[in-house]
Amino acid sequence: VFGYTGKSVANDMVFQGLKRLEYRGYDSWGIAVNNDGKIQMFKDIGEIQEREGLKELPQTTTAIGHTRWATHGGVTVNNAHPHMSTDDEFTLVQNGIVENFSQLKTKLEKQGYKFTTQTDTEVIVKLIEEQLKTTADFEIAVKKAFKLLEGRNTIAILRTNGDILAVRNGSPLVIGKGKDGIFLASDSLS
Repeated sequence: VFGYTGKSVANDMVFQGLKRLEYRGYDSWGIAVNNDGKIQMFKDIGEIQEREGLKELPQTTTAIGHTRWATHGGVTVNNAHPHMSTDDEFTLVQNGIVENFSQLKTKLEKQGYKFTTQTDTEVIVKLIEEQLKTTADFEIAVKKAFKLLEGRNTIAILRTNGDILAVRNGSPLVIGKGKDGIFLASDSLS
């Protein structure tokens, strides 16, 4: 997980951050940017490289990214992070594993939620959506959803308003402030 918001081009910052995380290994990756109140993404499988789709993302000052080892679901572009909310209002990346993924997914499906991936990360997105039905406060909804997760997890969320939220339980999360922006990463070496 890597994120940036500030004065510099976030796409470049996040791309370089993900490159520095390569030593951890991965099978897919993705970057999401906030552009004029809309979230745009590029996701791919294999090595982190500057691909044409990535170059088509608008140059913005707020972005998050992720490298993934498949734990739930196969190695596909669809299963690569970030994962978007149903209403396109936020996107989410996750480092860790939701140990109660199956139980949570079954409960959400019974409540009418449809899933487009096989990932535990999409379950977190749907849990936040469910919490937003009872509170208009996005941060409270994220906290309530996060408390339902079993296991060690770090998440970073990019919203259409440009906010980035990050939460962790057991998994690493480092936040740093530079002269030109704020960074977050799931590893201090990045």
